[in-house]
Amino acid sequence: MIMKLRNLAGLAIALWLSGCASGLRLDTSHPSANYDSRVQFVVLHYTAAPLDRSLALLTHGQVSAHYLIGDGPATIYRLADERYRTWHAGESEWDGRTWLNSSSIGIEVVNPGYTDTPTGRVWYPYSEAQVQAVLALLRDIRTRYRLEPRYIVGHSDIAPLRKLDPGPLFPWQRLAKEGFGLWPDARAVSRAKVHFEMSPPTMAWYQEQLAKIGYGVSRSGVLDVATRHVLAAFQMHYRPSRFDGAPDAETAAILQVLAGMI
Repeated sequence: MIMKLRNLAGLAIALWLSGCASGLRLDTSHPSANYDSRVQFVVLHYTAAPLDRSLALLTHGQVSAHYLIGDGPATIYRLADERYRTWHAGESEWDGRTWLNSSSIGIEVVNPGYTDTPTGRVWYPYSEAQVQAVLALLRDIRTRYRLEPRYIVGHSDIAPLRKLDPGPLFPWQRLAKEGFGLWPDARAVSRAKVHFEMSPPTMAWYQEQLAKIGYGVSRSGVLDVATRHVLAAFQMHYRPSRFDGAPDAETAAILQVLAGMI
């Protein structure tokens, strides 16, 4: 009798283990309200390479992204499921969060970037079809995630010491009109510019406002090399006509207006 009970117990354990192997039976009647999505940011890039090379690098190289937007036609390639982390951001920071690969969707756009010539650096524009594809993709992403507009950023915003993409010709103002990013009111900027022309702010003020918007910046209180790079990235995003990293009244005005929107 004892042997028979032992055999039955062994059979029960074997059946339970078999059930575990084939799939757990989970009680899902008590869902938590305290969670959110892995996806907190969208980071936009240019590839600095033609389509065939971009596809090879992003699918079999050491870098990757969730989406690639081609050129002629502007096909949207899905390269990785959004649930998974891809290797597009590298060492990065935005709004206090670092190493954004784990918390972002990466979108690459086929674009040469720039060419240095004897007369200066030449940047390459994005086609209208590519811009429309970016907007369509962002609208689709927005249906799945409640992203703050200021969390849609460029690679140069999150890694200003080492990256320039998506460059000064990326249409940030058009994206902001669709709710993908921030853009300052021109009249408010003009009013603030007059004030800052008469009373320039300190470098500590610049660093404080840049940090408020989301940039990773030192609080040294001086225009060090790192701060100049961050200022240049900010200018390239919001004032692409000149992005030399030098503080000026217009840059201060744009900073103040944007910081007031957050």
